[in-house]
Amino acid sequence: MDNKYDYFTTSNKIYMIIIAILILGIMHYNVELGIILISFYTILLIYNTKNNKTRKNEWKKFIENFSAKMDDASRNTLLKLPLPMIIVGLNGNILWYNQNFSLIIKGEDVLERNISAVIKGFNFKQVLDGKKSYIKCTQIMNNYYDIYTNIVETDQGKNTKDKIILVYLCDITEMYNIVKSIDENKETVMLIEVDNLDDVIKTTEEDKRPMIIAEIEKSINGYAQSLNAMLKKYGSSKYVLSIQDKYIQKEMEKKFDILDSVREINIGNKLTVTLSIGIGRGGDTPLENESYAVSAKELALGRGGDQAVVKSGEKLAFYGGKTKEVEKRTKVRARVIAHALMDLINESDKVFIMGHINADIDCLGSAVGIYSTVKSLNKECYIILDVINNSIKRMMERLKLEDGYDNAFVDSARAIDNIDEDSLLILVDVHSKGYVDSMKVIEKAKRLVIIDHHRKSTDSIEGSLLSYIEPYASSTSELVTEMIQYMVEKPKLKTIEAEALLAGICVDTKNFYFKTGVRTFEAASFLRRLGADTLDVKRLFSDDLGTHLKKYEIIKSAKVTNGIAIAICPPIIEDTVLAAQAADELLNITGIHSSFVFVKIGEEVFISGRSLGDINVQVILESLGGGGHMTMAGARLKSVSIEEAVQKLENAIDKYLREGEEK
Repeated sequence: MDNKYDYFTTSNKIYMIIIAILILGIMHYNVELGIILISFYTILLIYNTKNNKTRKNEWKKFIENFSAKMDDASRNTLLKLPLPMIIVGLNGNILWYNQNFSLIIKGEDVLERNISAVIKGFNFKQVLDGKKSYIKCTQIMNNYYDIYTNIVETDQGKNTKDKIILVYLCDITEMYNIVKSIDENKETVMLIEVDNLDDVIKTTEEDKRPMIIAEIEKSINGYAQSLNAMLKKYGSSKYVLSIQDKYIQKEMEKKFDILDSVREINIGNKLTVTLSIGIGRGGDTPLENESYAVSAKELALGRGGDQAVVKSGEKLAFYGGKTKEVEKRTKVRARVIAHALMDLINESDKVFIMGHINADIDCLGSAVGIYSTVKSLNKECYIILDVINNSIKRMMERLKLEDGYDNAFVDSARAIDNIDEDSLLILVDVHSKGYVDSMKVIEKAKRLVIIDHHRKSTDSIEGSLLSYIEPYASSTSELVTEMIQYMVEKPKLKTIEAEALLAGICVDTKNFYFKTGVRTFEAASFLRRLGADTLDVKRLFSDDLGTHLKKYEIIKSAKVTNGIAIAICPPIIEDTVLAAQAADELLNITGIHSSFVFVKIGEEVFISGRSLGDINVQVILESLGGGGHMTMAGARLKSVSIEEAVQKLENAIDKYLREGEEK
């Protein structure tokens, strides 16, 4: 690095020449000012010369002292090393580097600078502590290097020793580019399914049906051609594409705009055309990528469709999913699931039913509906419930007065003791590991069934014999009500059981305002015929004056920005049900289209989100680890303060709105 000890570096010389030219130019117009500037320039030149001489002597002295403590072979190895090399002091400052490293940084002077500022990602503390001696694939300028470090002790005399760090760089740019090229050209599998093709065709005039089918085909074929993909149709509404991975990366950056272009198809169709896309990438074989793609597409469908899910190994990325779920018009699947569940119940000695943490009336109502049906088949059945909260307290009091419910409820500890290989566990109103009442019960159970209406989450419970997750449904109580009609020939429910199911539907639809479809009213009509009294259901939800005052205390704390209200429960209120009710009430206020209410219980912060459909609260709260539906969702944050939780939510809302504007 001999040229590093010139009085000036190349860049410094250029700067000095430019300054000299400027001074001469000024002197041409103003001689006196020019003379003053020349004086300053001369002083600066002398100072820089002396300073560079001093630095030169210091670095030479350092090398001489360091070299004097090494043998000839070590000295020659250090000075003539063909690899770029840096010597770093104990405080992280660069003491010396060779000519090869100088070429990498294009002659820039980095002496005395901290190495972490020169090499991004270089963790000096870990290197000094001996925890890290190898750093893989670090970018410096336009090239890539593997970095190796070695700590060396130097004798400073008088029985004192010091340490320096030797840093070696190995250029792997060519290998990096080869690997990158291989990865970009790997084959990725994409599965596309038109969510609602049958319904779209049925609601379109007959003479326009061929045209809309052709338009959908044209859009998907054009999309495949733009990606240079191999396209194969393997069903009336299903397609498989084989694509180079580099195109998938670009699609992720564009957030799969095919979702938007297909949604805009309008040839007399009354329903919007939507797609569910599953992408599998990063697998060792095409078969593994295909497996990833299938799993990703199932997740997209389970979350309501109109979205793309990318599965890269164990990592998942979601795009789209901001439109309302499409209600299915056929009950075929409900009948098939009901018959399959009947077979599993008949094969079991005991049946256990379990819901989610802090069970609500939908969770309890659906559990009671299945319990009643199982008991009618003369099977031993139990509902697992650890905590009775205020939202289900009144219903529980009424149920315990009914015949047949004396021993219906057990806690999770007792359930674990009684579950065996021939037992069947049915999960209702939950499918994610983070919200299930007891994971220990699930781990003990060998046979599992899931019935839920929430959008499928990333931590969904796997290994079920039967999974019925339908995000289009208003509630799990609606799904169970439909299934009951197919499970037994002449279904009979007690009045209290029918009311429990109807209450579940009422709560999740906010008295038939939200997520209410044709089948919701059909289920309610069936329950009404079985004796469910709407006035009794209303009485279940009536609150005392104190509860109303607490609710309005929460509402009073709300701050509204652009139609989004954020409210925080006072410290004395530790009730998630009350927070959810306050979130509902906020939507009744003019100018508010979305609401979020925070409540802190112990070390956890719970968020209840509600929307009139202007924004998708499920997508927002899912980014915080929660889930739910477009108009109703929740999240639970651990080990955070209320202020931190609010900040996290505001960041999530900003991100959601920015993505919407980009589209």
